[in-house]
Amino acid sequence: MTDLATQSCIPCRGGVPPLPRAERERLLGLLDGDWEIITGHHLRREFKFSDFSSALGFTNTLGEIAETEGHHPDIHLAWGRATVEIWTHKIDGLTESDFVLAAKFDRAYAS
Repeated sequence: MTDLATQSCIPCRGGVPPLPRAERERLLGLLDGDWEIITGHHLRREFKFSDFSSALGFTNTLGEIAETEGHHPDIHLAWGRATVEIWTHKIDGLTESDFVLAAKFDRAYAS
């Protein structure tokens, strides 16, 4: 089994189809169980914290990871939580890089 968190996101130049359902489901199985695939289009997970400051700090960590990977999710910050949505905008769907980024976020949350 491949550790997605050790891989790098590959920039999408467009012109490729989104992942088929079977591959999306396979990759989802490699992530923390709190991720979900929404309408076959994007990944979503809510990360929970004991206060706003912790959620904000985690959001900043996710921003650093996203910048390093050149792959930028939608992050919604609120008191005690950060909700992340990931998809590849260029193809308006999911690629393997979306799952790689999600795994990196899982690893950051666990540490």
